[in-house]
Amino acid sequence: MNDLRKNYNKLMSFSPPLIEKEEINEVVKTLKSGWITTGPKVKQFEKEFCRYIGCRYAIALNSCTAGLFLALLVGGIKKGDEVITTPYTFAATANVIIHLGAEPVFVDVDKKTFNIDPGKIEEKITKKTKAIIPVHFGGRPCEMDKILRIAKRHKLIVIEDAAHAVSAKYKNKKIGAISNFTAFSFHAVKNLTTAEGGMLTTNNKQWSEKIRMLAYHGIDKLTQNRESWRYKVIYPGYKFNMTDMAASLGLWQLRKLEKHYQTRLRLVKEYNSGLKKLSAISIPNFKLNGRHSLHLYPILLKDNYLKIKRDKFIMVLKEQGIATNVHYFPLHLMPFYRKKFGYKSGDFPNAEYLYEREITLPLHLQMKTNDVKYIVGKIKKITEKYQK
Repeated sequence: MNDLRKNYNKLMSFSPPLIEKEEINEVVKTLKSGWITTGPKVKQFEKEFCRYIGCRYAIALNSCTAGLFLALLVGGIKKGDEVITTPYTFAATANVIIHLGAEPVFVDVDKKTFNIDPGKIEEKITKKTKAIIPVHFGGRPCEMDKILRIAKRHKLIVIEDAAHAVSAKYKNKKIGAISNFTAFSFHAVKNLTTAEGGMLTTNNKQWSEKIRMLAYHGIDKLTQNRESWRYKVIYPGYKFNMTDMAASLGLWQLRKLEKHYQTRLRLVKEYNSGLKKLSAISIPNFKLNGRHSLHLYPILLKDNYLKIKRDKFIMVLKEQGIATNVHYFPLHLMPFYRKKFGYKSGDFPNAEYLYEREITLPLHLQMKTNDVKYIVGKIKKITEKYQK
């Protein structure tokens, strides 16, 4: 525990990746093979990911952002269209809509789930609306049945932002096998990491072929044979492909995902056990019809119990060697979106309410239950010191 807390102070990293000998050996094997860019390991990773998720097609990419962009492009989103999403997400979710000349239309979140509120979606739909991007915040699946019914009624495509949700389930189906498209992130802090990387899944063969072509310069077929030199460019595509080195990490991370989920579950139960007793803290709601991926552990501070605000609370935790994060600064309050669309404070009150009170606590595979107990103990002391 002491070594881990020293690491927090030195690196200020609240979620370091767990890379073990299997991943290292696989990467070394790939380096020695002489094939380090997109090749057989990527193909194998895609195949195993499809089998794990239960989807028909998976295209490995260099980021989740690339997956969201390609899904919008293949889904026919163009200049002047509108895409509904949430303001309570990372900038990439909305940025990709802007890149295609379309307009992100924000819908407020539910304060209990942090996810887009399905009951508020239809009031934002216009003749220009072409798609919905629900974001599975922290790994908690959105209410997909309601969202899909709305999409069907208005003939909209659904692109799930599952950056946090690898291994999550909605009812009896894994996230990634439900909607038109699902984009995953394999960034260094995610439950499954390839350092940088992502995956886009779909059950539509025609879309999958077009995505694969667009992800590699618009070439009609990605070469898997060293001796092959013939190719055709049929569209001015992009450079979004994953490398075999990244896929080598991903293969073993995927194979360990269920074991790692159990580790996260133990840590979450320890957090819940300690924090639920504190009247000044609101813990996450993990009850749902399905499975939470347990990517983030966000707590909320209760104003009526504390004399200090969220930012001060974070500083005090830092002084105790506990690195934290905040998820997220609402997009409608970011300078670009304020200036471009005229958003202002108060436009999405639930997102703003959460942001002003939220702290994301460390939750990663290098932690032990004693680390959680240490964090809980410090939070308890802080709440006692600053109670009203």
